[in-house]
Amino acid sequence: MTRVYRKPSDLPVAIPVFPLGGALLFPRATLPLNIFEPRYLAMVDAALASHRLIGMIQPASMFGPNAPLDDDRPPLSQVGCAGRITAYQETEDGRYLIALTGIGRFRIGEELAAGAPYRLARVDWTPFAHDLAAATNILDDAARARLQEALRAYLRRGEFKTDWAAVESAPLEALINSLSSGSPFSNSEKQALLEARTLEDRCAALISLLQMERPGQGGGYVQ
Repeated sequence: MTRVYRKPSDLPVAIPVFPLGGALLFPRATLPLNIFEPRYLAMVDAALASHRLIGMIQPASMFGPNAPLDDDRPPLSQVGCAGRITAYQETEDGRYLIALTGIGRFRIGEELAAGAPYRLARVDWTPFAHDLAAATNILDDAARARLQEALRAYLRRGEFKTDWAAVESAPLEALINSLSSGSPFSNSEKQALLEARTLEDRCAALISLLQMERPGQGGGYVQ
């Protein structure tokens, strides 16, 4: 059954959180996940049995140049985004293939004893309550033109390729979020894009990142 969340009080005060560097979820965007670790299989089971929500969040340790990456319980970033499980498939080898559809961002609160191997935290939805509003066309054609110009220059500098027809036909919000999550930015840069208060702010920050010279990058494909 489809759930509608109109205000922060419609959302649970505590959710399981999935620390994963570089995997960003945005409101109204979709993130596919391949779940295979036992603790995260248990997390999906628990979410399916309750509110179907999982909070995607980057480990703060991913931002430091010398931080350990094998910490079993790394410190978390301050802001993440919760998604509702909207697709689910179990494979023959015991993995879960799920898709999360972004509901809204949250600010992390205290971690709770989950009595389970996954992590559970209180979250504050109110700083991003506007995420729950229906999407509107708040950006004009000029914003799209600026973004596409910055993207063209970025692709030329890095000798990247992309499906330009898909870029031009994509809804602007989907394009902004796809580029924010799929471009080869650093984890800290992606976190800054996630924390941008509004879509206009994210678009402006994305344009700035695309305009920056990015030395040392080889050819690639930007989706």
